Amino acid sequence: MRKPGIRRADPRRAKIPEGVRFAAAYVLCASRESAERIPGAPKIPEGVCFAAVAAAHSGSQVLAKEHAPCRRNGPGAVTVSDPDVQRFLLSLAARRSPRTVDAYRRDLESLAAFLGRPVGGATVDELERWVASMRAAGRASSTIARRVSAVRAYFHHLILIGLKTENPAASLQLPRRPVRLPRVLSPAEIERLVESANGTTPRALRDRALVELLYGAGLRVSEAVELQRGAVDVENRVVRVVGKGGKERLVPLGRPAAEAVRRYLALGRPHLDRRYRPELFLNVRGGALTRAGAFLVLRKLAGRAGLEPERVHPHLLRHSFATHLLEGGADLRSVQEMLGHADLGTTERYTHVSDRRRREVYFQAHPHARRLGARPEIRQADSRPREEP
Repeated sequence: MRKPGIRRADPRRAKIPEGVRFAAAYVLCASRESAERIPGAPKIPEGVCFAAVAAAHSGSQVLAKEHAPCRRNGPGAVTVSDPDVQRFLLSLAARRSPRTVDAYRRDLESLAAFLGRPVGGATVDELERWVASMRAAGRASSTIARRVSAVRAYFHHLILIGLKTENPAASLQLPRRPVRLPRVLSPAEIERLVESANGTTPRALRDRALVELLYGAGLRVSEAVELQRGAVDVENRVVRVVGKGGKERLVPLGRPAAEAVRRYLALGRPHLDRRYRPELFLNVRGGALTRAGAFLVLRKLAGRAGLEPERVHPHLLRHSFATHLLEGGADLRSVQEMLGHADLGTTERYTHVSDRRRREVYFQAHPHARRLGARPEIRQADSRPREEP
């Protein structure tokens, strides 16, 4: 019987002492026991998951939060406390975003739940059955491809550290992903969306600047919300963007976008900056605008503009940016640089030329593509009688 006034300790709420983070060797240790054998290492308190200790030492707040309680996803499968998986996720966190690390963790947990044991012992036959089960469950081709990619990366990591000699996921046959042309807004719809952000309040000025940058510079939503205050040069009309992999690029801005940002910096942002944040876009509480906040802003503006709110999202403006550039005569290489793509094939895939533009080019260029009512031209040489052979 518990005595009055005494509360039972909750292992999920156990705090990691500062002394636990002292040694970088924690990240490389395979278990709690091996970590505690480090000379001078303090004992890890009970109720604190070893994976959370390693994640906390690595500086990854996402991993520390996710791995504080060890969770089981299947009989005998404790993926978050699997030392090999943890080492892989920690090494991945050094070069990938926290969202990517979390997606890889969930994909590996899915395989561990299917196997009922750690992922490292999976065979080719088991992986093929896993892919077949996802197909039978109706998973999208993109989901299957992403999960297999995570498993391949994990086994590649095991090969690099000498725990495996071959990658059993290398020979997996993936379902063919359907090629879908990206949906875009017409220039008239874009104008309606931008004009719906008219106003003089700080939030209205912020929303106008956000929409102008998403469409005028073709930014990803993560790039837009992570822009620093000095990233936009309104005088020279250029924005410095930090894209995937930390790669920087300079994207020119149109006069409407530069003017919208200038008005927001002068008249809107000072009223929102209650915490002296370095980010360009702030919410009403003074914090940095999040991805979810940007989605909500666009849906609200889409409703005002008479568009379908569930159809409008930040990446739709990026698609529209690229498509309208191509329709205006921009070359594919320039569009690739402005979008920040390393591969030109990626740009070709989702910056398609619209059907209207393709038909116009065909009717203008092909000699047999005569429009209705057009009279064919007869060459002078064809009117002369030809000699019989």
